[in-house]
Amino acid sequence: MLFEDRYTICFTKFMSSSLNQCFVSFQMDLRLLSIATLLGILCFCSAQQEGSDCIKANAQSCGECIQVAEKCGWCTDTDFLKQGESKSARCDELQSLITKGCTKAKIENPRGSTSINKNKPVTNRKKDMAEKLKADQITQIQPQKITLNLRSGEAQTFKLKFKRAEDYPIDLYYLMDLSFSMKDDLENVKNLGTDLMREMKEVTSDFHIGFGSFVEKTVMPYISTTPARLLNPCTSTNNDTCTSPFSYKNVLKLTEDGEEFNSLVSKQQISGNLDSPEGGFDAIMQVAVCGEAIGWRNVTSLLVFSTDAGFHFAGDGKLGGIVLPNDGKCHLENNMYTMSHYYDYPSIAHLVQKLSDNNIQTIFAVTEEFQPVYKELKNLIPKSAVGTLSSNSSNVIKLIIDSYNSLSSEVILENGKLPEGVSITYKSICKNGWVGTGENGRKCSNISIGDEVSFEIAIKSEKCPPEGNSETITIKPLGFTENVEIVLNFICECECSKDGKPLSEMCHNGNGTFECGACRCNEGRIGRLCECSTDEVRTDDLDANCRKDNGTDICSNNGDCVCGTCECKKRENPEERYSRKFCECDNFNCDRSNNKLCGGHGRCECRVCICDANYTGSACDCSLDTSTCLAANKQICNGRGTCECGVCKCTNPKFQGPTCEICPTCPGVCAEHKDCVQCQAFETGEKKDTCKRDCSYFNLIRVKDRDKLPQPADQSYPLSHCKERDANDCWFYYTYAVRNHTEREVYVVDTLECPAGPDIIPIVAGVVAGIVLIGLALLLIWKLLMIIHDRREFAKFEKEKMNAKWDTGVNPIYKSAVTTVFNPKYEGK
Repeated sequence: MLFEDRYTICFTKFMSSSLNQCFVSFQMDLRLLSIATLLGILCFCSAQQEGSDCIKANAQSCGECIQVAEKCGWCTDTDFLKQGESKSARCDELQSLITKGCTKAKIENPRGSTSINKNKPVTNRKKDMAEKLKADQITQIQPQKITLNLRSGEAQTFKLKFKRAEDYPIDLYYLMDLSFSMKDDLENVKNLGTDLMREMKEVTSDFHIGFGSFVEKTVMPYISTTPARLLNPCTSTNNDTCTSPFSYKNVLKLTEDGEEFNSLVSKQQISGNLDSPEGGFDAIMQVAVCGEAIGWRNVTSLLVFSTDAGFHFAGDGKLGGIVLPNDGKCHLENNMYTMSHYYDYPSIAHLVQKLSDNNIQTIFAVTEEFQPVYKELKNLIPKSAVGTLSSNSSNVIKLIIDSYNSLSSEVILENGKLPEGVSITYKSICKNGWVGTGENGRKCSNISIGDEVSFEIAIKSEKCPPEGNSETITIKPLGFTENVEIVLNFICECECSKDGKPLSEMCHNGNGTFECGACRCNEGRIGRLCECSTDEVRTDDLDANCRKDNGTDICSNNGDCVCGTCECKKRENPEERYSRKFCECDNFNCDRSNNKLCGGHGRCECRVCICDANYTGSACDCSLDTSTCLAANKQICNGRGTCECGVCKCTNPKFQGPTCEICPTCPGVCAEHKDCVQCQAFETGEKKDTCKRDCSYFNLIRVKDRDKLPQPADQSYPLSHCKERDANDCWFYYTYAVRNHTEREVYVVDTLECPAGPDIIPIVAGVVAGIVLIGLALLLIWKLLMIIHDRREFAKFEKEKMNAKWDTGVNPIYKSAVTTVFNPKYEGK
């Protein structure tokens, strides 16, 4: 059975073709059987490593154990622990506990769960239905309430379904900048109520509209505070009458009467201020938080913000001496914002929070000039849109319709603040099967009315809250009023703890509660069986007995001080252990080589490697065998280095290679000895005058021809063959060798090979013949070119001659030389 278990594990984890063949035909070869068994042991060890987190947590109770990780279990068998083992050994990975002898029935391993408390189906509502449902009767998200029981490290996953309901009620509040530059825009908005009502009837039968206006804070330097300008801030040159400046005014509460909207808006007058940015953020904050005054219902809420200028934000109030931050509360009296001179402008983050809390979607209708500014603002405010407003607001209805369609076609989920240690992930399954993960898992786009999308949500807790109390969070689609309530219950204790026996005699005379197979000590008691009292001996004294050399580490940080004695921690690998009085030694923290403890050539004792024979070094990675350093000539490192740990260390830094045989920067043996060989053998060269003084360091042996030179294969020492050239371009051949590390020998061929001199006559004859031939060729070419040129000229002349035309008319000044005279008397007789 042992081999079959190993076979199964290895087959799962090593699905290579070689192993498959190995296991199928394991009877063929005993060696293959051994390899398979070895792989099985490795797999088993790998599985044991997975439980390391459970062991290292040093859990003292079942509750502490199950909070470490979802893979950790607690053995409740009272006879599970072996002698010397601490309570923390009960906490381990499930398979490891079974391997150690704990039965499945004795392992406490609670799991999390998910239950749905409220699951009202989404509403299938049609616009033309006779029965009209109220907003609170419409359901667009399912389920509505869920309870999760969370085990530390174990995620609980559930699915949410969202479906856009048809004919869903809409509230739209139109917030308009009434500074002087918006004068022409006001004229086009005066009929907005009825026109927008007519268009929105195509979307919903339940539509409410409201109107508000804003200008600026009523303090310097935002407006002029002179009495005349406070009454009429418009310049006198335009002969315009403007209303007094104000911060924000709620003109019309949300209503379904479009005619009332037109009537009240028609009565509005523009105002004026000094600086270009407007105080729109003050107005947006009041619209968001003054729900009762505005008339917001629990339906789709749209805020249309119309302006042709930028905006002030938090910090700008200091220009007017206003330093108190905006409190985010409603301050409307008689529909006028009365605290603009007291509170600063809100920050963008503050606006985002309030708009989200009140499910308000914002549409910024701004002119082309300020599009870039508000597009950047849109990126900071979820569920908002930006539309380009024409210079006189003539396209405002189309802008609102388009922006509403854009906003309502996207659903983005948002969750409330999560308890500490709790995380949440989203996965969206959108239209046409598109799947989003990460941040894209929160949203789906291009959703039409009646479309249904779903989200898979996973919630995981990494630890229990301090008191273990339940927490409640909400998940809602941005811009919608509905949400999902999620109750989080945390599994912080095991079921077996309910059956615990307080003051049990099994815990040293009732000094603890016996639960889940172990003692949970009362306060002031410690030890495996609560046998030690912290009151009997001062804690400092107890700890002092567990400190080595009066140090600061208790049991070298590798164990627990129990009643003044170190109880060393147990490792998940039974072969690894701490030892000695203060747990200061171990057999697994020695140096490693090739990822093996002590290089696989020794044993680890108290963090020091005890090497096998023929090995040395801190990790036993230094072999004393010199066979790997032998060069081809049977010398160690070619006589140019020493053999250390089986590797040549060249003494001359110029040499390198496995046996110091390579010298990339050396000029070469041949070039080094060329001059000395030349002067001794032929009495020529640069050193012929100092030959005896400089070149007597080798023995010169002459040979008749190159075949007599010694060959490298015949020698047991380094030998170099050389071919060099002297000043007369003659070649000479020799060999250089070092025998017995000291004796240098040079064999040289005593005959020079000189090249024959050139034959002058053929060279001169060739040069002369070449010059003559080149001259004749040039003459022939010139003659040929002249013939071609003459023929072309003659042909041109003939062509012009043939094309010549001579005039045959009579010359008007020509008179003939002949004169004819007739005799009048002549009668022809």
